[in-house]
Amino acid sequence: MKGRVLIVAGSDSGGGAGIQADIKAVTAMGAYAATAVTALTAQDTEGVRAVHPVPLDFLQLQIRMSLEDIGADCIKTGMLADAPTIDAVCDALAGTGLPLVADPVMVAKGGARLLDPAAVETLKRRLMPLAALLTPNLPEAEVLSGMEIRDLATMHHAAEVLMTLGVPAVLLKGGHLEGPVVTDVLATEDGLEVFESPRIETRHTHGTGCTLASAIAAGLAQGMGLRDAVVRARAYVVAAIRAAPGYGRGHGPLDHGVTVDPARLAAL
Repeated sequence: MKGRVLIVAGSDSGGGAGIQADIKAVTAMGAYAATAVTALTAQDTEGVRAVHPVPLDFLQLQIRMSLEDIGADCIKTGMLADAPTIDAVCDALAGTGLPLVADPVMVAKGGARLLDPAAVETLKRRLMPLAALLTPNLPEAEVLSGMEIRDLATMHHAAEVLMTLGVPAVLLKGGHLEGPVVTDVLATEDGLEVFESPRIETRHTHGTGCTLASAIAAGLAQGMGLRDAVVRARAYVVAAIRAAPGYGRGHGPLDHGVTVDPARLAAL
């Protein structure tokens, strides 16, 4: 086991997304997962029934106790729900100097809103400047950039716009675009790189965003370069989707226990 990741995110009672998916992904990457739970959700593969926020002083205590004892090599944030939660998390992480992978969770796979619309400006003002990497999907990127994203060209533009908001790297996930190929764009200070994967026709994609961001965070915690961490994490998510067990009536979970063939990974 190498690398410590502190995950600050909401809990998914169904186990497919949220902090449960984060823990599974970090563990699958051979790293150590610690957690600070921001909210409890009652949900299944068909949707979110209820959300119960964690008191902010208790949330900060979770973060502080984890960092002061076990420590961390990377932070991963997921569902932060509202502006006071974002402020509390940013206050608790201020001055740590740790790389942060921010997954700007706004809407659940089933459509439930997981971020108060009034909190978007707080996320941009406080969380994004702390992040080493932002991992939005297209709807999230549209909200954050204020522009419509309908093709690869506008994905490029949106990624560049997001970098002007204080984050040094953006992995813009293109799964919401139609077509036989899923295209992601990694934007850094060195330029843009496009990654492509054949689209897997399945409804079992619950937790893909959480899983990807956490797998990347594990790579950074282990000392990998950003690009290498992204490549490994994407390969892991593709394999986990292909191996999905088919549970649930709705958007089912991935197989987080899947392994990626090192030879195949080296060829990516």
